Amino acid sequence: MPLAHAPTQPTTGNRVSDSELSLEARLAATDAAMTIRLEEAAVAHEVRTAHISTDPIDLGDVLTVPLTPTLQPPTPHRTPVAALLQRAHHRLLTGGWCAGALVEEDGARCMVGAIRIEAHGDHGLEAGAVAVLLDAIRRKFGDVDSVPFFNDAHSSGRIPLRMLDQAAGLADTRGL
Repeated sequence: MPLAHAPTQPTTGNRVSDSELSLEARLAATDAAMTIRLEEAAVAHEVRTAHISTDPIDLGDVLTVPLTPTLQPPTPHRTPVAALLQRAHHRLLTGGWCAGALVEEDGARCMVGAIRIEAHGDHGLEAGAVAVLLDAIRRKFGDVDSVPFFNDAHSSGRIPLRMLDQAAGLADTRGL
């Protein structure tokens, strides 16, 4: 049962030493003292911060950067497949990612759509890039049927974009 106040001194004028109090009484006294200190600190904090405005902020007034990425393409990898995967990654960053179609009306592309447009008709290079991408996906997520299946299984482009970037690194490591 916690005490409401710290123990008082005895009426004889002698102070009660900590060793004369039980553990429960000492804990209760410490609890009471800490409660008082915390309440005083809370009041002091409220007084010090009372002048701060707490009006809601409209994020439209705060965000001043363009909402579409204006990234410069990164320095290309030295190998053709790695460079293609890197360009496809950049294409999705700047042009948008989609699921369920190679290309949407607004220009957003799926992983294979980005690889295809960046391959510029080189079907061998495209096939090599898709194979490395599938290998990178399988390393991370296990047995996946195909790149389009993986792409369409996501509701945002965050993970597909990350896998394109990792596949570019894998292709560069392999010298492809």
